[in-house]
Amino acid sequence: MSIWVILKLIGSLALLMFGMKSMSESLQKMAGPQLRHVLQAMTTNRFTGMFTGAFVTAAVQSSTATTVMTVSFVNAGLLTLAQAISIIMGANIGTTFTAWIMSAGFSFNITDFVWPAFFIGILLIYSKNKRIIGDFLFGVSFLLLGLGTLKATGTEMHLESIPTVMNFFQQFDDNYLSYFIFLIIGGIMTVCVQSSAAVMAITMTLCSTGVLPIYLGIALVMGENIGTTVTSNVAALTANVQARRAAFAHMFFNIFGVVWVLIIFRHFIDMICGIVGYDPATPNPILLPVVLATFHTTFNVINTAILIGFIAWIEKLVCSVITSNKSKEDEEDFRLSFISSGLMHTPELSVLEAQKEICNFADRTQRMFGFVRELLEEKDDTAFVKLYSRIEKYEGISDNMEVEIAKYLEQVSDRHLSDDTKAKIRAMMREITEIESIGDSCYNIARSINRHHSSKNKFTDEQRERIHQMFHLTNESLSQMNVLLKGRKDFLNANSSFNVENEINNYRNQLKEQNISDINDRKYDYIIGTMYMDVINECEKLGDYVVNVVEARMGIKQHNA
Repeated sequence: MSIWVILKLIGSLALLMFGMKSMSESLQKMAGPQLRHVLQAMTTNRFTGMFTGAFVTAAVQSSTATTVMTVSFVNAGLLTLAQAISIIMGANIGTTFTAWIMSAGFSFNITDFVWPAFFIGILLIYSKNKRIIGDFLFGVSFLLLGLGTLKATGTEMHLESIPTVMNFFQQFDDNYLSYFIFLIIGGIMTVCVQSSAAVMAITMTLCSTGVLPIYLGIALVMGENIGTTVTSNVAALTANVQARRAAFAHMFFNIFGVVWVLIIFRHFIDMICGIVGYDPATPNPILLPVVLATFHTTFNVINTAILIGFIAWIEKLVCSVITSNKSKEDEEDFRLSFISSGLMHTPELSVLEAQKEICNFADRTQRMFGFVRELLEEKDDTAFVKLYSRIEKYEGISDNMEVEIAKYLEQVSDRHLSDDTKAKIRAMMREITEIESIGDSCYNIARSINRHHSSKNKFTDEQRERIHQMFHLTNESLSQMNVLLKGRKDFLNANSSFNVENEINNYRNQLKEQNISDINDRKYDYIIGTMYMDVINECEKLGDYVVNVVEARMGIKQHNA
């Protein structure tokens, strides 16, 4: 076997993997937002969740993409873990569509369709509005070219005439030990190349050349099913508890399926061969890839049918295996909940994760403002110092979150993005800057309250009542901001936020005039009046920052305070 043939084999695998990646990314750019909304909306029960997972995975040609979206929704509280498990089950069915594409590539000379697709693709890439469709065609073309080259190279290698290769496979008898060995080999190969599609293509090549018996080939496919879950579990090691649970549920699902198939292995494979019309005694190389694709689909469909009624039990199992280290999440530790999972594969999904992180960031700032409101009422010195230190810590968290999310968005922006995604990243950069300013305002209000707490002069009852009213309006503006950040843009209305800002501005102006009048009437001295207005004015600034976030979210031009 020449070096040139080996290089062709490796290169064809690289083409196949690149084509799968390009095709998946372009499909997500074309339909990513709609698919995310479908994934969130169509999970009312376990069956709709399963069908949704299958549809989304078949559409974007990536079970990993579906898993990432599912995990992000679980973390955000939009999906329960049980719903996520049903979607993952469906994703396992949807991903079998890839095997059918490959079996078609091995059944006839599919590369004949590649060259026109390349030509059309390059024309579309240079068209501004159709560039993503061009990327998709290029991805499909590379995939098919890789398959065709792999098939041709496998034939050219004449593996069936190489004694060393044949002796290697012939030393494995038709028994469970051999099946188990090839199952492990399939899993290791998938972990090594990080692509179940590549391992499936290798298996089809070996089977279609007559080197690998169908039973051992199917054992390789079963190992690939487990290997692809190992990858997601390793990636989820640094993620939060829910991400690890979802990844483990995926692994449990596939391992369970492999176990029951191994118990009835020969009978099950013979049934598949019967469906396809393939006789193992008289091998037909053309039908072998179809047998593998049929097995892959049937295995996942039956496995889902068995387990879909036990989702609640699976949920309890994964929760008992993957337990939280703390009885309560330490909300005051700096921790990015979404974009630190290590599961990001495409820019479109990365933007989704960043948006969830921004929502988390905004929630933290409103929580910080809640501490500020408590600080005003705290009379005990020890408790006051503890609460003030807590606010200081949150201010540091706010600074860190802004920096880390900005770094992440910069990394995403370096990749090939659609115009819509570029606009989203620009808006998110503006959002995190303004949210960090909200955190600064919360800290400034806390500092003013701290100065007041240390002074001899105290706010009058009227001043406290007015501050509470301003705090109420400010908190309402923060609540409206968080609603807009978490909602679907098409259905959002920013008028409520603008109305609250007008109320804050008018109330600030009213209190400013009232403060001057009260000082002149000697209801309190100038120093306490200054402290009082520092709190009021900072609340008004905070309201401006909130509106800036809302305008960034809605795509409105920069707000002028």
